[in-house]
Amino acid sequence: KDKNGKELVFEGRVVEGDPNTSGHVISTTAGSGSDKRTINYSTDRVVGNGSFGVVFQANCLETNETVAIKKVLQDKRFKNRELQIMKMMDHPNVVCLKHSFYSTNEKEEVYLNLVLEYVPDTVYRISKHYAKMRQ
Repeated sequence: KDKNGKELVFEGRVVEGDPNTSGHVISTTAGSGSDKRTINYSTDRVVGNGSFGVVFQANCLETNETVAIKKVLQDKRFKNRELQIMKMMDHPNVVCLKHSFYSTNEKEEVYLNLVLEYVPDTVYRISKHYAKMRQ
């Protein structure tokens, strides 16, 4: 939200590469007014796929921080509340939402892109690892 409480909507665009594969560069903006800045992300690899979207491991080119970008199709038949829920979340066991933006593809489909804290493993794999160590 901006200083007046108005919800800010940011758009991202692929500036290099195929947006459906890893290796593309996304350029978006964050902030408003004098705080507005451009942020560029380079996608390194696909780390997950689902029925509504894909998750990329990416690198912020300005800070060199590794992030996860979850790209979710905004299907008009469903109300997607993921962004609103992620904005409310503040818990050490839940990944942190860093930024979000919308993008479109050549078919004019709209995607929500959630830029999240990158966690290199899953709860399942970690719990499996600790279970093996206890044996």
